[in-house]
Amino acid sequence: MNPTVQDQTSHRHGLAKFWLYMRKVTASLAVISEGFYLVFRHGLYKNPNNPTNTRYVQHFCRQLCKVFNIEVQVHGEIPREPALWVSNHVSWLDIAVLGSGARVFFLAKAEIENWPILGKLAKGGGTLFIKRGSGDSVRIREQITGFLKQNIPVLFFPEATTSDGRAIKKVHGRILGAAIEAQRPVQICLICYVNQQGDLDVVAPFINDISFAAHVKKVLEMPQVIAHLVALPAIATEGHTVESLTRVVQQTMQAGLVELQSRVLEKT
Repeated sequence: MNPTVQDQTSHRHGLAKFWLYMRKVTASLAVISEGFYLVFRHGLYKNPNNPTNTRYVQHFCRQLCKVFNIEVQVHGEIPREPALWVSNHVSWLDIAVLGSGARVFFLAKAEIENWPILGKLAKGGGTLFIKRGSGDSVRIREQITGFLKQNIPVLFFPEATTSDGRAIKKVHGRILGAAIEAQRPVQICLICYVNQQGDLDVVAPFINDISFAAHVKKVLEMPQVIAHLVALPAIATEGHTVESLTRVVQQTMQAGLVELQSRVLEKT
C-alpha cells in the first residue's frame, strides 16, 4: 500500500472514530436531559430520598450504561431487603453500573455536588454528599441511620477513593456505624470491569490524576466493556463494633473480589 492510500485509509478511520464519538456525546446529552425530565416531571427534587424514587434512578443508570457501551452482567440475585450497601470503587462509572442493578441511593464526595450539570442531577436524584475527614461525616452518619430506620437504602464506597480494580484498598468504616445504630445489615456489592480480551479493563478505572473530562472522552471512545456485578450475603451487625465490622467488611470484600475475578477473567 503506497503512502497516499495509507493516508486515505487513516483519514477514513479517523472520521469514523470521530462520528462514533459524536454520536455517543449526543446520546449522553439525551440521557442527561431525560434524567432532568424525570427529576422534574415526577417531582423527585421535592422528596429526593423517597424509596420509590429509586426506580427512576435505576432507569437512568441503565440508559447511561448503554451510552457508555457497558454491558452489566449480574451474577445471582440483587437483594431488595433494607440494608447499608457498600461496594468497591473503580470509577465514576460504578454509580451507573450499581444503579442499574440495585435500587439504592448513593453517598458521594462533596466535590461531585459542584460538578456542572451532573452535580445538580445527582442531587435531584437523592445523592448524599460528604466531605471526607470533616465533621460532616458524623452528620451524614446520623442522616444515614435515620434513612436506614425508614428502610431507605443507601450505598457508599468505603475505600474512599478509586482503584484499578485489582484489589480492595483500606476500608474506612466510620459510616458503617450507621448500620449498627439502625440495626440493619451491611450489603456488599462488587464490580469487575472486563474488556473484550477477557482481562481487567484499563480504560474504565478513574485513576492516575486524569481529569474527569479527559476520562469521559476515553470512556466514550472505548470498545464495549462488561461490568460484572455480584451481591454477597448480607452481614448482620448485631454484636459488632465499628472496628470489628470494618474488619469483616474488608476481609469479605477482598475474598469476594478474588472469587469474582476467578469466575470472569480469562485464564492464561
